[in-house]
Amino acid sequence: MIVTLAGGVGAARMLSGLVQVVPPAELTAVVNVGDDLVLHGLHISPDLDTVTYTLAGAINTETGWGLSGETWQAREMLERYGGLSWFGLGDRDLGTHLYRTQRLAEGADLAAVTAEIATAWGLELSIVPVTCDPLRTMVTLAADDAGPQPLGLPAGTEIGFQEYFVQRHHSVPVAAVRFEGADTARPSPGVLELLAAAEAVVIAPSNPVVSIGPVLAVPGVREAVAARRPHVAAVSPIVAGAALKGPADRMLTELGHEASVVGVARLYAEVASVLVIDEADADRADEVEAEGVRCVVAPTVMRTPEAAATLARTTLAAVGAEAIS
Repeated sequence: MIVTLAGGVGAARMLSGLVQVVPPAELTAVVNVGDDLVLHGLHISPDLDTVTYTLAGAINTETGWGLSGETWQAREMLERYGGLSWFGLGDRDLGTHLYRTQRLAEGADLAAVTAEIATAWGLELSIVPVTCDPLRTMVTLAADDAGPQPLGLPAGTEIGFQEYFVQRHHSVPVAAVRFEGADTARPSPGVLELLAAAEAVVIAPSNPVVSIGPVLAVPGVREAVAARRPHVAAVSPIVAGAALKGPADRMLTELGHEASVVGVARLYAEVASVLVIDEADADRADEVEAEGVRCVVAPTVMRTPEAAATLARTTLAAVGAEAIS
């Protein structure tokens, strides 16, 4: 069994490579739910859906999220009424959230509902939320967001992750991040056992702070991953000092970390024995290894399915796991 700790877009691409080289039934994605929110009375799980839609071949490839061929009539009606429309929910995507919300109200837990959705899309791998309990990433705004702009709020204001990421287009600096509910959250059934038995654990190229951070914050998960450290490989989401998508580079800098492969190595040194970095950062391999992490240099930008599969093979081989193709 191969277990992948996953966020959204970058993780979905990594998983699309892994399913090409590992039997999907032997692959489990343990996915961040810190981005989840309740909007219009619906339980929305953006990272779970991005992983599901991507592996089902249904993702909007232009955005990396949402469904291809989407329509927006429900959103247009919300705007007509003056309702909240900053978080775009397409008409087809709404069906997923309606189903999830209904099943949760009926007493099913998030892991069971996620499995039902994955099965409905014909997926053979297991997609598991790291926890079925409430876990929310909260972001504290930094001082220079105190200006008079329409969406500005006083420095020190804490907002939900989606308000930061979507409503404010992750363009405002942050002073702190915390994971509300992490102290009392329980890992989803079987997660700790899967980590203990996995042939390899892959930390996908997701934002270390707000995608992988919430996963590791659930009690018992960090310890379970650290216990398998010789079999854990992480893929850096930072290439040549920048994030390929999203605010990971800025967020690392704003929170006092180095926005580089070396900074990523420092964050993961306790839980991963290997860091895979892009060829653009080959000159920093020695610095990565100085952090106590073995460095593997390989192409990490997954522009094609073939590139994703090659990266998956390289990552698994780095911790002694064998790909089948």
